[in-house]
Amino acid sequence: MSHALLPPSLFAIALLLAGCEDRLDHLGRAPGFTETIGSRESQAMSSLPLPRDISARRQADDASLWTAGRQSLLGDRRAQEAGDILTVVIEIDDKAEVKASSSRGRTGSEEMTIGALLGIETLGPLAQVDLTPGVSTSSTGTSTGTGTTSRNEKLTLRIAATVVGTLPNGVLQIQGSQEVRVNYELRELLVTGYVRPADISRQNEIRYDKIASARISYGGRGQITDVQQPRYGQQITDMVLPF
Repeated sequence: MSHALLPPSLFAIALLLAGCEDRLDHLGRAPGFTETIGSRESQAMSSLPLPRDISARRQADDASLWTAGRQSLLGDRRAQEAGDILTVVIEIDDKAEVKASSSRGRTGSEEMTIGALLGIETLGPLAQVDLTPGVSTSSTGTSTGTGTTSRNEKLTLRIAATVVGTLPNGVLQIQGSQEVRVNYELRELLVTGYVRPADISRQNEIRYDKIASARISYGGRGQITDVQQPRYGQQITDMVLPF
């Protein structure tokens, strides 16, 4: 069964609607929250943890005055397994400034003189073409470059993340998301990465600089964000036009 190709006008309309899909979500209304049911966080919290050696734990409890359970007075309540929740502390205050300057110059000169050619000092009695100088060249080149880069970023946030998996070496894989909607603007905060259980503090907190392969995203969506973004046509022309 053959399918007829869409006319160019209908194809352009379909492409335009596909690009505006995110904006249609909050057309004339506040943007909706991302569904949490079915996410990796909810799946990790709803699944059963890995079985532990209960007999070894009981032997340790029998030989100690204090129980080793997480609900005891001195129990370790830090995140240890899939489904546990810990707090990620994000305190970024970075400042970088790079300056570079380069200058290069070169001057060259070459000259070759032919005094006589086979005993003839000139070519022809009438032309009187002198053989001196034979070849003379000179060149000069100059290159100067200056560049400056300056960045200043400051971000202070706290977010609850969920342990979504445990690697064979004991490293925890975490993922956290947070959404706050104010009027017609939705602020989104996402964080993912890998942490060592030993780096988690007694307050069940982990700093962002102790998260390996950290991916932190702080942004938003809504009517204000749409106005701040260039139009789709302008973005396409910026990529296509060489000048």
